[in-house]
Amino acid sequence: MQAMQRLVLLILSVAITASAQGPAAVAPAAPTTPTPAAPTTPTPAAPAPAAGTTNITGVLAKAGQFNTFIRLLRSTGVATQIDSQLNSSSGNGLTVFAPTDNAFTSLASGTLNSLSDSQKNALVQYHVLSTAIPMSQFDTVSNPLRTQAGSSSPGEYPLNVTSTGGQQVNISTGVVNATVDNTLYTGDQLVVYQVSKVLLPMAIAGTPAPAPAPLAPTKTKGKTPASSVADAPEAEASTDVSPAPVRVVTGGGVAVAHVLALACVWWGL
Repeated sequence: MQAMQRLVLLILSVAITASAQGPAAVAPAAPTTPTPAAPTTPTPAAPAPAAGTTNITGVLAKAGQFNTFIRLLRSTGVATQIDSQLNSSSGNGLTVFAPTDNAFTSLASGTLNSLSDSQKNALVQYHVLSTAIPMSQFDTVSNPLRTQAGSSSPGEYPLNVTSTGGQQVNISTGVVNATVDNTLYTGDQLVVYQVSKVLLPMAIAGTPAPAPAPLAPTKTKGKTPASSVADAPEAEASTDVSPAPVRVVTGGGVAVAHVLALACVWWGL
C-alpha cells in the first residue's frame, strides 16, 4: 500500500515539475543559405529616333485627307527619297506642296491611270522644292522655281509662285492655277503646305499650241494679180492688124520713073 502511495506521489511530482518547466523548447532549425538567382540579361530597348528625324508620310497621315498623295509618294519611291534627304546633314531642306484627296478627285477621269510610272514619279517630284521656304519668303523668290522634277524651261517643269505680303500664295504651272490653303508642318529642314489643286506640269499635261493658219492671199487694189495675167488666153490680145499706111512720096525723080514706065508699055504695044 505504501508502495502504491509512493508511486502516485512520484508521478504527481514528475507532472508538477514538467508543468512548471513549460513545453519543451524546440531546437531552432539550421539556417539555410539562399541560392542566388541566375542574373537575367536585360532586353535592349529599341533605339529612340534621332533628334530632328522627320517622316513625310507621317506628317501627311497626321494631318489627314492626303491618302492619295501618300499612296503616290510610296509607290513612286519619292517618300523614301524625301526622308533620306531630310535625315542627311547636307542640303537646304525641302518644301512639299501636298494636294488633298478632293484635289485628286477633281482631276479629269482617268488622269492618273493614263500616266506611265516615270510620269507619275515626275508628277510627285514636281510638288517638291529643294529648299525649305517659309510662307513669309515666297514674295522674295525668283520665278520660275525649279522643282525636283527637272528643268524649269518653258514647256518642261516651270513653277511660278506669287505672294501678297506672305498672306496669300498663288501657284501657276502653265496648266493650272492653285493656292496655298494651309501650312501643315514647319521645321528647319521641311515645310509642308496644303494646296487646292494637283500641280500638273506642262511636260505632262501641257496642251501644244495650235499650228498657225495659212495666210490668205493679199489682193492689191487697182492691179490685176499676176496669176490672172498668166492665165489670160493669147486670143484676148489685140488682133486688129491694120495695113501699114502707104507713104506717098512726091518729087521729080518719081515722076520721071512713071513716065518711063508708061513709055515702055506703049512701046511694047
